[in-house]
Amino acid sequence: MYRIKTLNAISPVGLAVLPQGDYEVGSNIDDPDAVLVRSASLHNAPIPASLKAVARAGAGTNNIPIPEYSAKGIPVFNTPGSNANAVKELTIAGLFLAARNIVPAAAFAHRLDGDAESMAKAVEVGKKNFVGFELPGRTLGVIGLGAIGVEVANAATALGMRVLGYDPGITVDHAWKLSSFVEHVTQLDVLLKRSDIVTVHVPLVEGTKGLVGREQIALLPKSSVIINFARGPIVDETAVVEALEAGKLRGYVCDFPTPQLNKHAGVVTLPHLGASTNEAEENSARMAAEEIRDFLENGNISNSVNFPTANLPRSANTRRICIANLNKPNMVGQITGLVAGQGLNIADLLNKSRGELAYTIVDVEGDMNGLLDQIKKIDGVLNARVI
Repeated sequence: MYRIKTLNAISPVGLAVLPQGDYEVGSNIDDPDAVLVRSASLHNAPIPASLKAVARAGAGTNNIPIPEYSAKGIPVFNTPGSNANAVKELTIAGLFLAARNIVPAAAFAHRLDGDAESMAKAVEVGKKNFVGFELPGRTLGVIGLGAIGVEVANAATALGMRVLGYDPGITVDHAWKLSSFVEHVTQLDVLLKRSDIVTVHVPLVEGTKGLVGREQIALLPKSSVIINFARGPIVDETAVVEALEAGKLRGYVCDFPTPQLNKHAGVVTLPHLGASTNEAEENSARMAAEEIRDFLENGNISNSVNFPTANLPRSANTRRICIANLNKPNMVGQITGLVAGQGLNIADLLNKSRGELAYTIVDVEGDMNGLLDQIKKIDGVLNARVI
């Protein structure tokens, strides 16, 4: 029986992946094997000794203290791409909101009063204040070509836009999915200088905080637009407001209302709607639950933000040892030496590394007789278990 603690309302579609009888799932679980979380913060929260994994039903993991979990050998999973379509649709909506001044125009229309004739006259007089521009022929700069960025870039080409994409860490898989009409640029400055509209689709990490600030905004053409449905701090809001007031920027559309932004007429803020669709919530929950289940039952790792991908088919008539360890010399040699010392046969083995961390799976034939305790004593082993 695996015990899964939920820290937010997780879609039942995702929880259905965890079969009743094998899993106990709830918000009041003590000593959980795994935690499923959406937006709840795990910073400053105690880490139970029983915990083996954490999965976030979403892409961003800034609500989770990754280094603390890494030090204990606990993989943290996320669900990249599960909400990509939802965020893509909202980003495309953001393009139209900015181009056609839809929000202030709608507010103007809703404020109209009087009879039909007087309202019609007011419309004719007032509509000139909301003249916009069309998207075909405009240049969209997409910062970040992950699952969301690729979908946004491809959709924008279908709208007739010229699209520039920037991502020094683009994966082969995402590159394959990118439309051939998207121009891949290798320098952020080049993208900024050529873009009428810029949209950001990168995670919030130390290196992306303030990624679009005063220096970057200064490179944009006059009357350009910035769209941010990633994370608020990626774009320097003070620099945005200054640029709006100076006439450098035409508009800023984002998912993160703040007192400073909401005071400005050139800003459209939404209440963090990026992944707020039933479909996205179901996809994210299902994906997170599948990752947890495969890890707990088979020791496999997919979509971890701190440990390497490691997938090894189960060998028949074996017990599986799963080891999270530091990426240092002779770790595998020490592990296999202990297995051989007990006269046991290794049916299969996988070792993968990612930066300072590594993960080892060993399928062993025969009775282990304290082998796990010996492995845990190896210097550099962070966590180990037998399935």
